[in-house]
Amino acid sequence: MTPRLRMTGVRKAFGATQALRGVSFEIGRGEVHALIGENGAGKSTLMKVLSGAYQPDAGRLELDGVAFTPENPLHARQSGIAMIYQELTLAPDLSVEENILLGSEPARFGWINRPRRRELARRALAELHHETIPLDVPVGLLTIAEQQVVEIARALIGDPKVIIMDEPTSSLTQVDTENLFAVIGKLRQRGVSVVYISHFLEECQRLCHRFTVLRDGESVGTSDMRTAQLPEIIRLMVGREITEIYPQTPHTLGATVFSLKNVAGETKPRSVSLTLRAGEILGVAGLIGAGRTETLRACFGLDRLIAGTVEVFGREATRGTPTSRLDSGIGLLSENRKEEGLMLNRSLADNLTVTRLSPLARGGFINRRAQQDCTQRWMERLEVRAQSPAQPISELSGGNQQKIAIARLLHHEAKILLLDEPTRGIDVGSKAAIYRLIGQLAAEGKSILFVSSYLPELLGVCDTIAVMSRGVLVESRPTTQWTEHEIITAAIGSGSNDVSTHA
Repeated sequence: MTPRLRMTGVRKAFGATQALRGVSFEIGRGEVHALIGENGAGKSTLMKVLSGAYQPDAGRLELDGVAFTPENPLHARQSGIAMIYQELTLAPDLSVEENILLGSEPARFGWINRPRRRELARRALAELHHETIPLDVPVGLLTIAEQQVVEIARALIGDPKVIIMDEPTSSLTQVDTENLFAVIGKLRQRGVSVVYISHFLEECQRLCHRFTVLRDGESVGTSDMRTAQLPEIIRLMVGREITEIYPQTPHTLGATVFSLKNVAGETKPRSVSLTLRAGEILGVAGLIGAGRTETLRACFGLDRLIAGTVEVFGREATRGTPTSRLDSGIGLLSENRKEEGLMLNRSLADNLTVTRLSPLARGGFINRRAQQDCTQRWMERLEVRAQSPAQPISELSGGNQQKIAIARLLHHEAKILLLDEPTRGIDVGSKAAIYRLIGQLAAEGKSILFVSSYLPELLGVCDTIAVMSRGVLVESRPTTQWTEHEIITAAIGSGSNDVSTHA
């Protein structure tokens, strides 16, 4: 049978960098095919060629047996190729409804059929069980997780032949991930082919028929997912064995260094009380809209608190600003690295050292050699794939950008780290390195508040897990006393806590 999509010998270079070195890939009708590889392996570049964002330097593409060369993303979409990007591509000032139908607006005689557009947008969100996301709100006001839902809803519009999902669950909770899996099942039944890119290998094993592994811009293996062994997939990805996905570093919990008492923000959180001890890794779980990100932002002084108290190292510090929080040894890693975490037009060195330049300056001037050497050391410790400290950070993969954002906190010598989805968009090898680093930091006495939507990593890494539901921290206990089912049950909560919020 002719495959739905075939790519043969695809090459793509950016200057001297060979991103794709003759990659071949194919997928059948109604197949869910995992495309696996480390950050920088070429997965996103290959899919951008397929979706028309990049033009290949060489190679051949076929769609339903016919030669296919997408001229641009619109042409690809009109030909039946829908793309969900890892880095969201929404128009922040347009409404949710406008974003979902952007480029595919129903029209008659040159006029947009607004009632029909609204119905299609509502139907797409309902398919993802997110009917409560308001259609008229500018998408830029939604949380990152909700924006991810909108991005997925947009891909469902029309009659796609192939849907490319690049890390679709990276910002989704367990419940929303299950909803997405159900949608993928429906797409398969309709004959839609799904290219599934994910660093969550358990997801790939559950969803996919086959997998293809890319490494250093080359396809190094394709096989049946049902008979594949996880260690073999990882070995193909990284070119070496990884014995521990969740490495354990012995560490001791000390005195309380950071505490929240009945903290509330203008919208969220509603009520959060917790204590974080020296050397502790405290995970925070919850559904989309539970208020986890808002809690971290309020703690760091980015959002205003309207109630409750914050104590840092035993001192009352409720009204802190981001500057005072940094000065007191608190660092925040935002889940939105593009808008709040990084200066995309600057170098790795500038991004990593910007909050603490004093050790690298002399006479009021930055010692560029010292800055480069400092950055190089952190790049080696966190295994950052980049050409040099002078490289623009916009040229790095999402996972490597995230590592630089974490390195900034470490360079700043933060003693309390507020990490919001720190492994989002990072491959399994890099995740293991981040987990090992977090364990080492805890062993050094640093304290980590770790927000994640990925329950296995919370259970594998944290000493304590707290669960939030509808803006309230409802329960906190040692990790050994939790199961995934119990965490989800606590996150869903009871109807008595219900409030009319969607975010």
